[in-house]
Amino acid sequence: MKFNFESIKIFLKTFIEEFDKRYVVRGLIDGSLSTLGVVIGASTGSASIIIAAGIGGGIANGISNILGALTAERAMIEEERSYKEKNLLMEEGYLKKTSEYKVKLEKSAYCGIYDGISTIIGSVIPVVPFFIAPPAEAIILAIILTLIILFILGIYIGRLSRENLMVAGLKMVAGGVIVAIISKIVEGSF
Repeated sequence: MKFNFESIKIFLKTFIEEFDKRYVVRGLIDGSLSTLGVVIGASTGSASIIIAAGIGGGIANGISNILGALTAERAMIEEERSYKEKNLLMEEGYLKKTSEYKVKLEKSAYCGIYDGISTIIGSVIPVVPFFIAPPAEAIILAIILTLIILFILGIYIGRLSRENLMVAGLKMVAGGVIVAIISKIVEGSF
């Protein structure tokens, strides 16, 4: 079997052209918040346990997001296709031959990949402090670092939606604080 560089080149070009900010932002938020919860929940363990739990959980979350986005998007595309075929009195599966259908499937695949990769990247954020500081200090740094990233993402979302940037940033921080508090309560309960 011959390695086809042209196919890879076309895939990468399309991957970049189809870039969807929504899935990247969602993935970063999901990865950082869910891993912050894991890090806080494991905070009584050693740094290696916290790192393994955080990164392992982040990878699992990312793969789950890829699969979830792919299957959910595919289900919606199929539902829409079936509905159109029924209303246009077409035979079942007729629209599967159209370029519009194929483009929608391809776009959904790219969005799932963006979501999953961004989730994995976001999950690394709360873990980084455990590579450089003892667990007691690293947990505080992890919370602070995650809240900073959330604030920046909130400002970015606020800029896109033309909201007050400070309010948009603080909304995201509030979500992070809620996750931290709930995770600490859960951690203290066991």
